[in-house]
Amino acid sequence: MARIEATIWNKNKFLLSGLVLILPFIFLYKSLNPVFPDPLPTVTIGNYTVTPMPFDLAPAYQHDGVYVKDFLLTFTAGDIDDIRQAYLNIDDQAIPLSDIQTTRGGEGFLHGSKHGQHVHAIAKPKITTDDNIWLTIENWDGNVLIARWDIPKAMLD
Repeated sequence: MARIEATIWNKNKFLLSGLVLILPFIFLYKSLNPVFPDPLPTVTIGNYTVTPMPFDLAPAYQHDGVYVKDFLLTFTAGDIDDIRQAYLNIDDQAIPLSDIQTTRGGEGFLHGSKHGQHVHAIAKPKITTDDNIWLTIENWDGNVLIARWDIPKAMLD
């Protein structure tokens, strides 16, 4: 027969195992019900109407050696098949397209479907009030379109 001593561990290990089983459901609930910040104002640029939305209000993070911030861009007007390439950056001015292609390691380019374009917007380690959010679009005919948004105050804190 087994000898079972009435220690604190033996009395409470059942409760600990129950807690371990419940914790994943708490995290699952949080991941299935995300809360996103408000989208930025809608802007018309050429044939496109674009609404950017940050995924969160956290500061930029480092991704493959480049500081980035995640955004979702929805195009409500215009055909995204007419876009050759587009990128988003957060800085005091739009980064030239040739600089993005050669030195940024492919970060900042929009990718996704007609329902939403995801982008790791190139940013500085600390976003300031002097910065803006810049969207640069190049069409297949070579036209380059640039749109600008002010940084929301909530993103600066």
